[in-house]
Formats: sequence, structure tokens, C-alpha cells
Amino acid sequence: MSNILILGATSAIAKQTTRLFAADEHNLYLVARNEEKLSSIKQDMLVRGATDVHYESLDIADDKQHEDLIQRATEAMGSIDTVLIAYGTLGDQKQCEENYKNTLDELQTNCLSVISLLTLLANQLEQQKSGTIAVISSPSGDRGRQSNYIYGTAKGALTIFLQGLRNRLAKSKVHVVTIKPGFVDTPMTRDFKKGLLWVGPEVISEGIYKAIKKKKETVYLPFFWRYIMLIIKLIPEKLFKHLSL
Repeated sequence: MSNILILGATSAIAKQTTRLFAADEHNLYLVARNEEKLSSIKQDMLVRGATDVHYESLDIADDKQHEDLIQRATEAMGSIDTVLIAYGTLGDQKQCEENYKNTLDELQTNCLSVISLLTLLANQLEQQKSGTIAVISSPSGDRGRQSNYIYGTAKGALTIFLQGLRNRLAKSKVHVVTIKPGFVDTPMTRDFKKGLLWVGPEVISEGIYKAIKKKKETVYLPFFWRYIMLIIKLIPEKLFKHLSL
């Protein structure tokens, strides 16, 4: 039995992953903004086998609340063994291009607030010399594209941060897992036209669960996104800048 902190617990991917943790009879601490949804998820997880479930409603992008949040989660469960950071936004690229404030909001939510949490969590797990930190990043951070380079910038910076953190924490037996889902059919992407590369959140959650259990480093989900992004990264910049991607 482990004590698991899930940040962004009401997202489609997080909910599916939490069900897998619940079936293993873990203790859960769920954090998201919508208290009504959290209450419903708590009851669902208890039915599915979770030993105990705590939750709190919080705007996780507000880094001023992070220290107290982690302290409350630690006190409620006794320790934090595994963390899944699964929140984020997919902002409007055009609005960000027109207004720096929108860009800053996207960077704060998708990168800076996550780095704030990771700094506090890394220090705590480093002291206890055990634990796993899993964070949802994105293949969009592998190369800047005109269609979503603001989002890609946030995820790219986060991925680099996680690489350094993994290197730092390895000697303390703390594992850092970078998760890069491709196209996922969730409420956040409901306005997107779906194609063959799209999968449901249950596919991603299975991959996340296995990556945490097996202490992986970086996983693309589904696996074929690793090869898609490899091809994209190999395109020469002279040609790439003319592509509509």
C-alpha cells in the first residue's frame, strides 16, 4: 500500500489512472478545483478498492498555496510515496500571439506552477530517499510548431526541468517519470477533429500506471509517438519552417 498524491485529479486521464491505483488498495489524496467532482470521485475510488481517500479543492496554478498543500497531504496520509501531476490547459495560440498576458498565463499553469510543486516535492522525497514523481508533459515540447508553440514552449521547458531533476534525484532513489501523451480524446480536446492517431484516456492511463510501476524515465503514449516525434525532429529547419504543422 502506498500514499499517492494526484494533482489535477478531475482530468479525464487522472480519473482513469486513479481507478487503477484504487484497485491496488492505495491511500489517495486528490486535488483539483471542482469540489463537487472531487467528492464524486472519492466515492467512486472507495468503491473500487482505495483504502482511504482525501481530497481538497484548490487552484493548483496558484503557487502561493503549494507549500501548505503538500504539508496537508503529508499529514493526512503520513507520507507521500507517489505523485502524479496531471493538470494543465490547452490555451488559444492566436490569443497568446496577440497578448503576452495570455502567454504568461499558459506558462504559469503548464510550466511554472508545476516547477514550483516539483521543487517542494523533490526536496521532501529526496530527504526520505524514496518515492516516484510522475508528470504529464507532451510531445509538443519536442519541437516548436506554429500551431501551438506557446503550449509547446511550456511543455518543452518542463521536460528539460524533469530531465535535470531525474539526474539529481537518482542517487536518492527517487524516480522521475516524464509522460508524453499524444492526441487524447478528452473534454479539453472536444473541439478538435479526431483521426486515426487519437486514443481515449483509458489507453493513456494504462501507460501511466505501467510506467510508474516499472519506474520508467520517459514514455510516449501510445508508444508510436516516440517515432513520430523522432521523424519530426529530424526534418531540417530550412524545410521545417515552411511546413504547416
